[in-house]
Amino acid sequence: MSIISSKIRSELTEFSDEKTRKSGLRFFKEEVKLHGVKSSIVIKVGRDAFKALADKSKSTTFELCEELWRSGYLEESLIACHWSYRVRKEYEPEDFAVFEKWVRTYVGNWASCDTLCNHTVGEFIERYPQYVLCLKQWAATKNRWMRRAAAVSLIIPARHGKFVKEILEIADALLLDQDDLVQKGYGWMLKAASQAHQKEIFDYIMEKKAIMPRTALRYAIEKMPKELRTQAMGK
Repeated sequence: MSIISSKIRSELTEFSDEKTRKSGLRFFKEEVKLHGVKSSIVIKVGRDAFKALADKSKSTTFELCEELWRSGYLEESLIACHWSYRVRKEYEPEDFAVFEKWVRTYVGNWASCDTLCNHTVGEFIERYPQYVLCLKQWAATKNRWMRRAAAVSLIIPARHGKFVKEILEIADALLLDQDDLVQKGYGWMLKAASQAHQKEIFDYIMEKKAIMPRTALRYAIEKMPKELRTQAMGK
C-alpha cells in the first residue's frame, strides 16, 4: 500500500464514528463497507491528499485510485472517483479500459456507481463519443452495476442534449430489467434527456408505458409538465 493511500485510510479511521456508519447503511439494500465518515469530511480528506499528487502522472493517480477501490470501503471508492475526475483533461482513449475494469470489478453499490459514472465515465464519453457503443454492451451484461452504469454514464451528456439516439437504444435494452436500481438508472437517464429532448422522450414513454416498469416511468417523467405527467401515468 502506498504512503498516500495509507494516510487516507488512517485519517478516515480517525474521523469515523459508529453512529454515522449505521446511519449510512440505511441507504443501501446490499452489504456495504463503511468507515462511518461524513461526506463533507471524505471530500476534504480526498482533496487534501490529492495535493500530494500535483506533480504525479495520470497513471500514478489511477494506480492510487485502484488501491482505494480495492479496499472495498465506500468512502475510499468515492475519493478514487473524485481523483479520476480531477485528471479529466488528460483522458485518452485507452483510459476507457481502466474505467470499465473499475465498474466490472469494484463497483458494488449505487453510490460508487453513480459517482464514478456521472462524472468520470460521462466526461470520457463526451470527449470520445465513439465509446458510447461500449455502454450498449454494458447494458447487455449480467452485472447489475454495469447495466445501471450504462444508463447513468449518460446523465450529464443527456443534460447537454447529446446522444438521444443511443439513450433510447439503451433504454430499450434495459426496458424490462427486473432490477429496481437498473430501472431507476435508466428512468433517471430518460429524465435527464427530457430536459433537451422533451418531445422525443415523451413520445418514447407513451409508446412503451404499457410495459415500462412504473419505477422507471415515474423517474422518467419527473421533470415534465404536469399535463404530460398525467398523460404518461394514465391508462
